[in-house]
Amino acid sequence: MAADQRPKADTLALRQRLISSSCRLFFPEDPVKIVRAQGQYMYDEQGAEYIDCISNVAHVGHCHPLVVQAAHEQNQVLNTNSRYLHDNIVDYAQRLSETLPEQLCVFYFLNSGSEANDLALRLARHYTGHQDVVVLDHAYHGHLSSLIDISPYKFRNLDGQKEWVHVVCTAQLNNRLRPSSLSLCPVWEGRSFPLLATSPKWQNEIQVGFGRVGKHFWAFQLQGKDFVPDIVTMGKSIGNGHPVACVAATQPVARAFEATGVEYFNTFGGSPVSCAVGLAVLNVLEKEQLQDHATSVGSFLMELLGQQKIKHPIVGDVRGVGLFIGVDLIKDEATRTPATEEAAYLVSRLKENYVLLSTDGPGRNILKFKPPMCFSLDNARQVVAKLDAILTDMEEKVRSCETLRLQP
Repeated sequence: MAADQRPKADTLALRQRLISSSCRLFFPEDPVKIVRAQGQYMYDEQGAEYIDCISNVAHVGHCHPLVVQAAHEQNQVLNTNSRYLHDNIVDYAQRLSETLPEQLCVFYFLNSGSEANDLALRLARHYTGHQDVVVLDHAYHGHLSSLIDISPYKFRNLDGQKEWVHVVCTAQLNNRLRPSSLSLCPVWEGRSFPLLATSPKWQNEIQVGFGRVGKHFWAFQLQGKDFVPDIVTMGKSIGNGHPVACVAATQPVARAFEATGVEYFNTFGGSPVSCAVGLAVLNVLEKEQLQDHATSVGSFLMELLGQQKIKHPIVGDVRGVGLFIGVDLIKDEATRTPATEEAAYLVSRLKENYVLLSTDGPGRNILKFKPPMCFSLDNARQVVAKLDAILTDMEEKVRSCETLRLQP
């Protein structure tokens, strides 16, 4: 296979000519050409092996044989839309329902997290009869126009904030939206939102669901056993790379939507192949005990990263749960200015050392760990050892007044 591939430089030239520059690459200064992957590893055209700390999409591991087999076997028999009766869609809905609170018992199947969040927004609006949406600052909910409007991460660089979008500062996340805390955030001063008490609760499980947080199967369960959202959206990891998404809702929310008389149909959502893949992912999670694995490996990784915080002043904080972890890089403790350039330099150096990691946050200074769930204790040791070596080298360069510059 490798002998038939075009050179990396030719691939890059074709991409630059044919693909919009809005569709950005990781590591744009020196992109990686990935030709295959397995488990928590990705391989470039030269056969070099990288530890993948980015892809929460390949939830149970890249190209997991049981998931690949399930898709292949169903593809050989039938793949059609959900307007025909088929066992896969009801089997899958039933399996998902067993992981959720009993109130979340109505399912819609789609192809992407953006589609799921768009439908969730429609469901919520039909149920409440109003447009207003409360979102966290810097949130991102998807690439559709309806979701750009409720994603501060995007709309601040486009058309700005709509009057019916109400942004809550992340400082209020720990205050559970108590009215007494609203003055902490400028956009809330002098405003009253009675909708908070009555509106449907919709948390987004697209990045953190399916056992990634370790302690629970769903991240919303971290809020306590009595907390039950009215709508849950799922995507990315649900299909291990196959385009699958889902919305789960309560009966009252679903019935309000059904009362409009308008059909909801999605050409590929809930197809026999997509549901076979979804079922296979659930089977692998259970068979390989990956939720427990996320707890143990995630705790170990947090411990190792915590040691880096003690050793390196640039590490301002380490936070997360399970295999969803952020490392906050700062310029100094007093101002906590985001170390944006240093973070970009660090992930590029890690790539040179065969570790794929990305940054996130409003300052692009958060190292974001969300590897496939099969990421191992040994992987954690390797990654943090390389991180430590690069941070040490960066500190030596700063002491000698060298510029942090990547080698061409």
